[in-house]
Amino acid sequence: MTTTLVKPDGSKILSKTLKDEDVKIPTDPESIDKIIDKIPEPTGWRILVRPFTPAKKTKGGIIMSDESHERVALTTVCAFVLKMGPLCYKDKEKFPTGPWCKEGQWVVFGRYAGSRFKTELGEVRILNDDEIIGTVQDPQNIIHNY
Repeated sequence: MTTTLVKPDGSKILSKTLKDEDVKIPTDPESIDKIIDKIPEPTGWRILVRPFTPAKKTKGGIIMSDESHERVALTTVCAFVLKMGPLCYKDKEKFPTGPWCKEGQWVVFGRYAGSRFKTELGEVRILNDDEIIGTVQDPQNIIHNY
C-alpha cells in the first residue's frame, strides 16, 4: 500500500512499506477531513487529541516489543489536536492572552491528564483546555520514558 504521510513541517513522505495496522489517525488536514465524523465531538471546554505513537523501531535500529511500545504509547505526553469544543479558551479571565493551542497543532500535557479511550481509529484523549502545558513543532523531539 502506498501511503502519503505529512511531517509536522508540511513536507510529504511517500512510503510503500506501511501496513494497515501501522496507519493511525492521520495528522494531515486532507486525511483528517475524511475521518473527522467518525470520532467523538468534544463538548464545552474540552479538546479531543490523538496521542503521539512513536515508531516501533528506535533510531538505533532496535525493534521494541509490543509491551514496551504500548507502555510508551500509554505514557506519552504529546498529542495532535483533532477537535476543540465550542467553549475552549472563551473564558477571558482565565485566558487573557487567548487560546493556548488550535486544531492541527501538536501539544504537550500532563501524563495523567484527560480521559483516554479507544475508538475504531485508535486511542484518543479528551483534555480540558487548561490541561495543555505547551506546543511543539515535532512530537519526536519529546523524549519518552521507557
